[in-house]
Amino acid sequence: MVTEIAEDSRNARALSVLRIGVGAFFLVFGEYKVFGRQFTLGGGFQYWIHKFLDEGGAYPFMVPVLQDFVLRCATPIAFLVAYGELAIGLALVLGLAVRAASLCGLVFMLTLLVSSDYPGPHAAFWQYFGASLGHSVFGLCFAVFLMGGSEARWSLAAWWRSRGARSAD
Repeated sequence: MVTEIAEDSRNARALSVLRIGVGAFFLVFGEYKVFGRQFTLGGGFQYWIHKFLDEGGAYPFMVPVLQDFVLRCATPIAFLVAYGELAIGLALVLGLAVRAASLCGLVFMLTLLVSSDYPGPHAAFWQYFGASLGHSVFGLCFAVFLMGGSEARWSLAAWWRSRGARSAD
């Protein structure tokens, strides 16, 4: 019993470290986009979409979506990406709304995966996984945060719950 509690505690701490680490990445990703103008208003977002299209990185079913929708609505989507990344990062680092942020992060990673990680029509099966590593690893982290209780430790949510428990005594 004591060993199980200690193991649960170690796992909760490990999951929290992963949550905070992923959150820190997304804070950095979002910060330069939100507080700089190049990505949102300077054509940075459009540059990346064109790069995905020109280099054949988009899965074939995503090409018309990127051309006909994403590029036509580029500025609002660029702001959505920038503020979304910042919000995901803040939520994960602070341990607030972790599941909601993780769901958004998972959808975002899947979208990026099919928009930029296509290895080509003649690629071997394993190359699809290799090409997706930049997005699939983060996607798996978000899936784990959705399933687990990564906010149980080192989070404002846990701190708030502990204050409420102390004030009830």
